[in-house]
Amino acid sequence: MRKNRWWISGAAVMSAALILTAGFSWKLPAGDIGPENELEMESETESETEDTAWEFPIKETEMREKEEAMDDLEEAGDFLMGFLGGDNKAAGMPAADAFYMPAQESALYYDEPAGMNWNTEEYGTVQESGFQLTSQNPLSTFGMDVDTASYTLLRRNALNDTMSWMPRDGVRIEEMINYFSYDYPEPEEDLFQITAEISDCPWNQETRLMLIGLNARDIPEEEIPDQNLVLLIDTSGSMYDQDKLPLAVSSLEYLIPGLGPEDTISIVTYAGSSEVALKGESCTEEGKERICEVLESLEAGGGTYGEGGIRKAYELARETFLEGGNNRVLLFTDGDFNLGQTDDTELVDLVKKSAGEEIFLSIFGLGEGNYNDALAERLADEGNGNYSYIDSSIEARRTLGGAMKGTLNTVAKDAKIQVDFNPAVVKGYRLIGYENRAMDDADFMDDSKDGGEVGAGQQVTVLYELVMTGSSMEIPSAHSRYTETESLTEAELSGGEEYLTVSIRYQNPDAEENAGGSILQELPVTSAMEREEMSDNMTWAAGVAETGMLLRGSEYAGDSSYEDVRESLKGLTSDEYREEFVYLLKYFEAAGTLGDS
Repeated sequence: MRKNRWWISGAAVMSAALILTAGFSWKLPAGDIGPENELEMESETESETEDTAWEFPIKETEMREKEEAMDDLEEAGDFLMGFLGGDNKAAGMPAADAFYMPAQESALYYDEPAGMNWNTEEYGTVQESGFQLTSQNPLSTFGMDVDTASYTLLRRNALNDTMSWMPRDGVRIEEMINYFSYDYPEPEEDLFQITAEISDCPWNQETRLMLIGLNARDIPEEEIPDQNLVLLIDTSGSMYDQDKLPLAVSSLEYLIPGLGPEDTISIVTYAGSSEVALKGESCTEEGKERICEVLESLEAGGGTYGEGGIRKAYELARETFLEGGNNRVLLFTDGDFNLGQTDDTELVDLVKKSAGEEIFLSIFGLGEGNYNDALAERLADEGNGNYSYIDSSIEARRTLGGAMKGTLNTVAKDAKIQVDFNPAVVKGYRLIGYENRAMDDADFMDDSKDGGEVGAGQQVTVLYELVMTGSSMEIPSAHSRYTETESLTEAELSGGEEYLTVSIRYQNPDAEENAGGSILQELPVTSAMEREEMSDNMTWAAGVAETGMLLRGSEYAGDSSYEDVRESLKGLTSDEYREEFVYLLKYFEAAGTLGDS
């Protein structure tokens, strides 16, 4: 039987603790998930946090009371676990498990009765891309994507023993690959540095594997634009759990330290109605205290008037609009809208209309059981935005702390990629992932068509499987007498050194600088980019892609196996996130192929 998690939090648990202990009166503060309770993976990271973090104003006496209360609560939890006949998984669990406990406190696990299923999560449909015959479809076009939510959702389910909650369509391979950083060269003159390499495909002896790596230029600290941020926070009843509203509040502890006096924060909340809790507060030291006071006062309850919250947040963003600044709405939600407009299409249209006003969107998903991944992804895609899922304070630090510059500051909007394959060299190809970002080939030249948004210093990694000319591998296709090789010119049939050309097109986020239209960069890929052995970048990306295909039960997984993935990734765990991925492989393998939506 699957095991479900019940957090020691809220009124029910407090009642149990009061019965089982000598009794105390203490309210679990929203900031309890914050960095002061993290299980640090490295002392170096801990020292950085101590040096840079601006802490929420919690009184010393309150902290003492909290510590005493937690001691009592832990004893109560241990007793209650024995009473229920369960086991405390938080005690003695592997580091990665404990590291990502959303509440960072003891958790109770119980055997779920047969037939009981609390899962109502929603995921969109992903139709996996197949091989294309180059002679018929020489162009492959899609929008850039730097979202990472799919991977953090996979991690959450793996560590919570709820992999059965996630359907195969929740596995977006490009988001798994792009979660990790790669050793790409820095841009020189252009905004992006484009790299490419081709080598043997690990899972298919009849194909080659190509990696395309894009690295966006970082912004020097002195050039970061002023920030006009509107925090749109779901405070409905469904946000009560510790891994929802309390985690959202404590996550913002990583954002606030990086803001200065010229930056402003507004706060809009929505539950049964939408309210402006704070308008245009400057991020001075006094302003930061005021912001934190408002955040710590938030409580969950009522319905979910998401439509009203979105409208009010964009209205406030327009009222406080900063010319030449970064104007952005940050939405923290579980995506469970049930009041006002609840139809996904209507909500997407609402966001899409506002995106044309140079107001960007960042979505931070929270919670489990009722989470709506499909809606969050669509809102981000249509709202000139990016999408992350926060499963812990550690992920909050990564997204809103260390990677904040890229998360908040867009350097390329409506960014697209088009790969033009030479049919004399490449017989066929398959794009791995990016199914939900596919575009018509003609849209690449059309600046009115929306692409993706890329932030300062962010990277985009793309993998293609290639079938080279001369291969006996058959590629299913519809044949026409007018598109056979006889129709190719003599020059095209001669091939030459060029295998293909990678083109990217993007617009400057500042509308005034787009008078000359979008910007084009190109990179011809030639035989000089062939490699006998894959680079570390390509090896890691290939291993992550294989894992995604295994989870999806892909018909293109070929000879893929978790054993091969583990072997190929040995020695490539250059940071804690890669170490964690290798650790998670055993959970993914145990889960097997995920089911349908």
